Amino acid sequence: MASLPKSFKVALVTGASRGLGRVLAGFLAKQGYALVTMARDEKPLLAAGKEFAAAGVPVVSIPGDIGDAHDRHRLLEAAAARGRRIDLLVNNASDLGETPLPPLVEASRETFLRVFEVNTLAPLALVREALPLLRRGTGLVVNISSDAAIGGYPGWGTYGASKAALDLVSKTLAAELKDQGIAVVSVDPGDMRTKMHQDAYPGQDISDRPTPDVTLPFWAWLLSQPPMKVSGMRYQAQAAVWEVPA
Repeated sequence: MASLPKSFKVALVTGASRGLGRVLAGFLAKQGYALVTMARDEKPLLAAGKEFAAAGVPVVSIPGDIGDAHDRHRLLEAAAARGRRIDLLVNNASDLGETPLPPLVEASRETFLRVFEVNTLAPLALVREALPLLRRGTGLVVNISSDAAIGGYPGWGTYGASKAALDLVSKTLAAELKDQGIAVVSVDPGDMRTKMHQDAYPGQDISDRPTPDVTLPFWAWLLSQPPMKVSGMRYQAQAAVWEVPA
């Protein structure tokens, strides 16, 4: 693969085949970011990639599981080959766990470990493995959190615990990577009409929830800020005032 012109910023987005990841990646493409994306489902990921490329930016779509070390390596190899840097890393890929959502005391150990592997350990591993590329770019890491991280909602214990851990990982990384010029934030996108949310409530009508597009004004604001100014914060993308951390 040929390297990109220096005019392109490079964004790496996981879970980019649907929902928030697809909307955000599409927004980034329209802002002129070259994209390197990953998701588990190949067909919707490749379809999304064609949409992103229609904005006139280079797009690499790699089917894979972010919880798999080999797949993460493939993802970062693609980023290194195309841009030799990462300006924006969005850890969006998530695993909901068992559905219907069980009470925490009934959640299986296997599911608990899988959810933490994808939602907490994989984002941390990807940041660690991407450090050389992040140092060469703008170096903003966005970890997608959830209101379940602070809500204590029945049935959401496994998922919420993994996102609460990710929030602390984000805040700690922000402090530890500051001297390397790498910024880290966590973002709670809010309640949205997505496949994951529908999976959490099988058979229920969730048409009253907004689509992920509702978060676009927040992303436009966040990307306009100096990365180190926002580093260490936890934001709510549907809140009335973004500048105040949740």
